[in-house]
Amino acid sequence: MAVAEHSAGSSARLFWRRSGGALSALLSLVVTLLGLLVFTFALSHLSPVDPVLQIAGDHASESTYAQVRASLGLDQPVPLQFWHYLEHLVRGDLGISSITNQPVASDLLRTFPATIELATCAMIFGAVFGILLALLAAWKPGSVLDNVARMISLLGYSVPVFWLGLLGLLLFYAVLHWSAGPGRLDDIWIYTLEPKTGLVLIDSWLSGDMEMFRNAIAHLWLPVVVLGLLSMATITRLLRAALLEESSKEYVTLARAKGASRGRILLLHIFPNVRGTLITVLALSYATLLEGSVLTETVFAWPGVGRYMTTALFASDTPAILGSTLLIGGCFIAINALADALTYLTDPRTR
Repeated sequence: MAVAEHSAGSSARLFWRRSGGALSALLSLVVTLLGLLVFTFALSHLSPVDPVLQIAGDHASESTYAQVRASLGLDQPVPLQFWHYLEHLVRGDLGISSITNQPVASDLLRTFPATIELATCAMIFGAVFGILLALLAAWKPGSVLDNVARMISLLGYSVPVFWLGLLGLLLFYAVLHWSAGPGRLDDIWIYTLEPKTGLVLIDSWLSGDMEMFRNAIAHLWLPVVVLGLLSMATITRLLRAALLEESSKEYVTLARAKGASRGRILLLHIFPNVRGTLITVLALSYATLLEGSVLTETVFAWPGVGRYMTTALFASDTPAILGSTLLIGGCFIAINALADALTYLTDPRTR
């Protein structure tokens, strides 16, 4: 009886501990999202651009100015304006873009798939080569392979993305003609493709036109490599450090004493124990690619959220800027929350 009561008490304590951890994580996520909303709202009020003048014009009369200001709700107290801002967000209303004269939400739905496609392909490129370089570097620390991996990682951090993109266009597009150049498709196909998913690779494949599909790849590979070098550098550097730190632990020394090979220890013992770090690094890299694609999309004329935000900045389109900021920030928070959940589920040490 005493053993059963003790077991039941332990199970109850474990349940409440896990429930408390889940509630704490959920509360942290809600607070972070609320902070992001407060930031975007404050950004709109701190902007030097007057939204009333953008609508009414610089030569509007005082009565017209006051009427437009009242219609926008800017004559109300700031807390009430924030409440109305939340109400509009719940309904999916992010305002009207002064550039396209379309709802910002519609513009983001149209441009976000292009950013997802570019960032996902770059993430796959960076993850495959980044993990491979980190494993090679940790296999023989201080060797030529290790020095090459560290040099590539340093270059990925040091070289500006926009400069690398311009250099890539000059070499592979203008000189060697290996790339199809800026944009997602040539003009001959861009207006004939039926946008089913918004992802050009998938849509061109579904269309059955293999020439269009090859053209999409020809446009995609260069910005993917340029953007993927950034994630590859991050993954190589952080994963290499985690592998080398894990290599100094006692179970690795014991495996070596039993005669296990260096490659077997690295792949079967060390690498599985850094999966929590790997998940976190991959999540942070992917989130960085989503928010860091602004310069890459601008250089390659890639019609994604980054280019949309850049155009909005030059045109002082406040609703478009705030909507883009909110979207990318929300994605960053969601990806980090997903990484924490995956780390908790796959790594028993985090429990």
